[in-house]
Amino acid sequence: MSSFLHRYNPENLSTLERYVETQARENAYDLEANLAVLKLYQFNPAFFQTTVTAQILLKALTNLPHTDFTLCKCMIDQAHQEERPIQQILNLGDLLETCHFQDFWRNLEENAELIDGITSFEDSVRKFICHVVGITYQTIEKWLLAEMLGDLTDMQLQVWMSKYGWVEAEPDKIFICNQEESIKPKNIVEKIDFDSVASIMASSQ
Repeated sequence: MSSFLHRYNPENLSTLERYVETQARENAYDLEANLAVLKLYQFNPAFFQTTVTAQILLKALTNLPHTDFTLCKCMIDQAHQEERPIQQILNLGDLLETCHFQDFWRNLEENAELIDGITSFEDSVRKFICHVVGITYQTIEKWLLAEMLGDLTDMQLQVWMSKYGWVEAEPDKIFICNQEESIKPKNIVEKIDFDSVASIMASSQ
């Protein structure tokens, strides 16, 4: 109980918010800490920060196909879900979760400012898309794969094909090989207590 009270003490909120910004900047991820921020916003609506919530949602998207995005979304009240940029990010999440990848990239291009400060966001999304491709396709048209990954150039596409062991078995057709051995996204969650977070933030200042 004392740990619960300590974690959800509103006096800790500013430190946790800075930790969210650190995650975005340094391409780290801590779901437990981010959920604590959203829970504090529930307990203390006057403290709600749209920018921090947007960062939390974007970081959750980088961990698809895990359910982090849904968990975070459920902790945001309807009124705030309808605010910009939260509404835009929720729309991006819906497009990814329903595998409308081309629409996702078009939408993101129109709202590129959403991911300012979120290091490696696009590549994290591409890892999720490759995961979906790896469990869905045996072969795929080269142009379609390039579109699904965000209109990649041929050289950029080759990098991702090499990463997942996919080969161009015949002109303009990609063979998705070794599906069982494909690298799957992993849920990397650091279990860090509040004192550790405070120490990290102090040392980074």
